[in-house]
Amino acid sequence: MGLARMSLSLFGTVAVVAALLAVATIWLMLTDPVTVANSVNEGDISPLVRQLASVMYEALRGLLKYL
Repeated sequence: MGLARMSLSLFGTVAVVAALLAVATIWLMLTDPVTVANSVNEGDISPLVRQLASVMYEALRGLLKYL
């Protein structure tokens, strides 16, 4: 029972992180398409990752401010 519960918890955590990353990517594509286009065109993902981290940070900051 313990292993099954832990594996479901791990799956749930991975699913939530993947969903948040997907939403942040879509948000970034809608709000800053130039960064996304340049990253895809040049093959350099560091600006994209930097912007994704910024979007996630701002969302978390807003959520914590709300709470």
